[in-house]
Amino acid sequence: MSTMRDDIRRGLNDIWPAAVAAAPIGLLFGAVAASKGLSPLEVFLMSTMVFAGGAQFAAVELWTTPAPVAALVFSTLLINARHVLMGASLAPKLEGFSRWQKFLGLYYMADENWALAEKRSRTHRLTPAYWFAMVIPFVLGWLVNSTLGATIGAVLGDPKRLGADFAFTALFIALVAAFWKGRVTFWTVAAAGIASAVTYRLAGPPWHVAAGALCGLLAAWLAAGAEELPMTKEVEA
Repeated sequence: MSTMRDDIRRGLNDIWPAAVAAAPIGLLFGAVAASKGLSPLEVFLMSTMVFAGGAQFAAVELWTTPAPVAALVFSTLLINARHVLMGASLAPKLEGFSRWQKFLGLYYMADENWALAEKRSRTHRLTPAYWFAMVIPFVLGWLVNSTLGATIGAVLGDPKRLGADFAFTALFIALVAAFWKGRVTFWTVAAAGIASAVTYRLAGPPWHVAAGALCGLLAAWLAAGAEELPMTKEVEA
């Protein structure tokens, strides 16, 4: 049985690659937000209260004066709708959490710490020590880097020339590989990826997020059902 110290160490070890990968993205967001007229303090407050990289980028891209409130709300709601499913999958595994730990922890849930927590739950009970050891450094890293990006944005230049824009993509590929379960995973990833790419080309953001999520869910349901069907026939035989 793991101790609190073991859980903290494991959480820190698990999250540091994601935190490193998020650093250039945070700098890039801060620079983009500053170019839209947001001050470093406003960037810091946005990252603290919103803490959703994809939604923050979408909001900044849509930012004009006066702000298109309806478009901002709808796009960020659509992009973050996946958190409903992520929270639902984690909820049964948070039995050892107090109410405030659940609220605070899930408020700062990101794709990376959600995926790592799901992986951890396969072999160990999720504890507040493990969860917050992941969440706190990841959140602090995003706050520091996004604010720093807003402060020195002009000095950074274009992070794409260094391949920094691929950091999150590489990280998500690694996370998917850790969850690989054969044919079901293949069809889920393929359907989500193709639907998202096609929708992005035809309709643009944020519709590609919803298209990828819905097609991925449908593919997972169909593939899982196809796997269970032969097993059911064997039992009946």
